[in-house]
Amino acid sequence: MAAIKVTPHIPAARPVFAAVIRPHRSLSRGSFQTLMWLSCLVTAAAGIPFLMLGFWPIVGFLVLDLTILYLAFRSNFRDAEGFEEVELTPLELLVRHVTPRGEEREWRFNPLWTRLTRENDDEYGLQRLALVSRGESLVIARELSPPERESFAEELSRALSRVKQGY
Repeated sequence: MAAIKVTPHIPAARPVFAAVIRPHRSLSRGSFQTLMWLSCLVTAAAGIPFLMLGFWPIVGFLVLDLTILYLAFRSNFRDAEGFEEVELTPLELLVRHVTPRGEEREWRFNPLWTRLTRENDDEYGLQRLALVSRGESLVIARELSPPERESFAEELSRALSRVKQGY
């Protein structure tokens, strides 16, 4: 008869720090629909007089402008589907980057050998935040603004030092 070894759940594997970073978008989907309807109304109001005067090519260009505006916002919303996930446990630091197409890349670091490096600019604040371990460097939190990146760096630094001190 074979012996079965059951490993109990280790509570130390729970995350000490976890964050999901998504690109900031200032326009919600509902606001986008409102903007597009208003743009359509303005285009129609501006285009009808030109059409009545026989200047129909101008209406074509107005519709082309409207189409380009729609495609630009659609591309913007598609890019917003990507995200970056950072999770720190006492055993590992996991960074997972998911592109808008759903492609995933993962990096795993030992939190005891990992440090956080910052590049500050006096005028603009924290410009670059990177994890460094064993000569390998990984830039994180690119999608955050400098003040948000600073706050993120403070929290992650605090969590890393807690893990290094024995949690």
